[in-house]
Amino acid sequence: MTVVVRVEAARLSRSAIERVARGIRAGQVAAIPTDTVYGLAGDPFQPAVVERIFRLKGRAEEKPILLLAASRQQAETLAARLPEAFAVLAARFWPGPLTMIVPASPRVPWAITAGTGTVAVRVPGAVLTRELIRAAGRPLTGTSANRSGGRAAESAAEVREQFPEGLDWILDGGPARGSAPSTIVDLTGTPRVVREGAIRAEAVLCPG
Repeated sequence: MTVVVRVEAARLSRSAIERVARGIRAGQVAAIPTDTVYGLAGDPFQPAVVERIFRLKGRAEEKPILLLAASRQQAETLAARLPEAFAVLAARFWPGPLTMIVPASPRVPWAITAGTGTVAVRVPGAVLTRELIRAAGRPLTGTSANRSGGRAAESAAEVREQFPEGLDWILDGGPARGSAPSTIVDLTGTPRVVREGAIRAEAVLCPG
């Protein structure tokens, strides 16, 4: 059974956030609001959790899963090394809807990287999301809350439409703040925008 926990973004309930965080630490999966769309949050270091997220989405296992971090410092622990552009882009766009692909630390599971040796990470702009990550005590998966090929959910009601069962929690923080997904930039070589989303490509590639 899916438990829906409602939280007002303007008045965060620490007890509600801790309830969901405790479930995530125990290996459960939650749909949560971010600064873009709703995402499926779970512990990326528990293989059974990652496998379950793939099943829920109907997602091919050769596709990597992005991770959400509460801070730049936490995001840096996921990288084997930090490309030169990382600090510049993090300072300008984090917290916010920019996902950066960097060389993955050996601690990042293969199922998250899909064997690419890289990991996509961002620090979301939504305070609620960051507080949940802090309460969970680890980065969380941030793949969009939709079946593969389906429209990304922008509200708790849309999450329920696509996932009438299978989720442990829905953290209802109201409508997602933005309908556009995050912009993704690959920093493993010459910086290149893989997907233009909430931030225009030229703003990322020419941040000065």
